[in-house]
Amino acid sequence: MIYEGAPSRTLPAVATALRNALAAGMRCMYLNSRAMVAGVRSQLYASGTNVEREIAKGALILSSEYDHLVDGRFVIDPMIDMLEDAVRQALADGYTGLFATGDMTWEFGPDKDFSKLLDYEWRLEQVFRKQPALSDICQYHRDLIPAQAVRDGLVSHGTTFINATLTQLNPHYVLGTASERKTAATSALDVMLASLIAQLA
Repeated sequence: MIYEGAPSRTLPAVATALRNALAAGMRCMYLNSRAMVAGVRSQLYASGTNVEREIAKGALILSSEYDHLVDGRFVIDPMIDMLEDAVRQALADGYTGLFATGDMTWEFGPDKDFSKLLDYEWRLEQVFRKQPALSDICQYHRDLIPAQAVRDGLVSHGTTFINATLTQLNPHYVLGTASERKTAATSALDVMLASLIAQLA
């Protein structure tokens, strides 16, 4: 999901996606800043979810902790390991899978070294191939992420999330290495990005 403006505008769609995943028997993980965690908690409450019950039984994890950072810096391996462990644990606990969503601005921590983005997304894709019970939405806040990093993100995802009921195949997805994706992630993609953002509005 690529968006502009206040992050709070994404909350209704994200909360609906979380509710749908909970209804499908999945464990849900939402990773973002404290303010956004509070916002999604309120949105879930407002839409009828018993948030405290879902958290208490382990079905819902809302976190703003930076446990995956190493000395305040984003390192790919700990994040990948955390997700792999989380999906295995979800299945062991009887859930149908793990649905995770987080904002890339938050995930990359205060250092915001987006030079690692293509490698991270490629590694994440390998996890999806090994763990079909894992699904997620990567959130890209175009106002806060460098333009090139947003382009890198676009070519790294097979689908684009528009809202809780609409996901589109991404014609700009590159099934290839990080370097092949980098070659494809040019400024020509900005027209496609503008169109995606307009649909989310």
